[in-house]
Amino acid sequence: MITTGNELDTAEAFSRQSVIFDDIYAGNTIVHYKRSRVRSHFMRYANPHCNILELNSGTGDDAIFFVGQGFTVHATDVSAGMQEQLRHKAQSLINGKKITAELCSFTELHLLKKQGPYDAIFSNFGGLNCTAELDKVLQSFHSLLKLGGTVTLVIISKFCLWELLLLFKGKFKTARRRLFAGKGRTAHIEGQYFKCWYYSPSYVIRHLQKDFDLLAVEGLCTIVPPSYMEGFAEKHPAIYNRLKKWENRLKSVAPFKYWGDYFIISLKKK
Repeated sequence: MITTGNELDTAEAFSRQSVIFDDIYAGNTIVHYKRSRVRSHFMRYANPHCNILELNSGTGDDAIFFVGQGFTVHATDVSAGMQEQLRHKAQSLINGKKITAELCSFTELHLLKKQGPYDAIFSNFGGLNCTAELDKVLQSFHSLLKLGGTVTLVIISKFCLWELLLLFKGKFKTARRRLFAGKGRTAHIEGQYFKCWYYSPSYVIRHLQKDFDLLAVEGLCTIVPPSYMEGFAEKHPAIYNRLKKWENRLKSVAPFKYWGDYFIISLKKK
C-alpha cells in the first residue's frame, strides 16, 4: 500500500521510465563505476550465503549481481513498472527462488509478506531520497535484521562538491539546490513530478546509533564527476582515470567522504 501523494508520484515516474531505464544508463561509464564501487563496498561486509532485503530494487541489476555471488535477494520497490521489468529480466532466478519480488513502499516495511529476519538490508542510488520520512524507514530496520546483520545505503548527500563548483559557471540554482532543500526539491522523470530530500551521514547514524555500530562511510562521485555529466569519461578518458585514482584514495577521508554526489554508509546491528 502507498499512503502518501509523493510516493504515488514517485511510483508513477519510475514506472514510466522502467521500460527504458536500462537503455538510458547502459553506456554510461560513470554509472558502471558507481555500481562497481557500491558492490565492492557491500561485499566487504557481507556474510557467505547472505539473505538480502533490497529496497528500491529497480530493474534488478544489483539483485542479479548478488545472486551471482551466492546470495538470495528479496527485491522490493514502490514502482509496479520496475517490478515488472525485474520479473522479466530475472525470471529464471525468480523461478529458482534465488530472487523473490514484492511491491512495497520502504515506509511500510511492516507490511512486507517476507519479514525475514535478513542478513543484510541494501538500498542503492538514492531511492531513499524520495521520502521525507527516512527516520521512519531507518527505525524499521531493527526488527528485519538478524543480530550482526548489516545495512548498506547509498544516499544522495546534502552537499556535493561538483555542484558547488557550478557557481563558477553561473549555474547558481543548481549549485545551491541541495543546501536550501529542507522542504524537499521537485524532480521530474518522464513528465511526472515528485519531491526528493537530501540527507547527511550524521542523520543516518543519529537514527540508528542505539542499535547499530558504524562500519564505514565513503563518498561516491566526490572527485569523479556525477554520472549526469554524460559523456565526460568517454570524452576525457585520461582525466577520468586520474580522477578515479584520486577518489579511490580519498573516498574514506574527511571531508571528501561527505562531499560526494552520494555517500555510501554501512552499519552493523549490535
